[in-house]
Amino acid sequence: MSSVEVGSQPVRVSPLIKFSRWSFLLLGVVWGSYHQRRFSKKEAQLREKELAEKPMRDAKLAEERKRAQEAEKKMLDDLVSGKL
Repeated sequence: MSSVEVGSQPVRVSPLIKFSRWSFLLLGVVWGSYHQRRFSKKEAQLREKELAEKPMRDAKLAEERKRAQEAEKKMLDDLVSGKL
């Protein structure tokens, strides 16, 4: 048979290793929750800023669309009248 028998006892893990594993797991959870909270606050501030700037941005986009439509209309008029 092989050196590993069927039904053999599991390897005993050192208490230091067990403590280290659980400590790192808990530290990871704490670190993750801290950063999640921090990023959530930043994201909330960014959303508030974007919400405040939305009317200005929408007005600017509407003005740009209006200019583009006027330029397109002028180009089509010039094309139709044969000035180009």
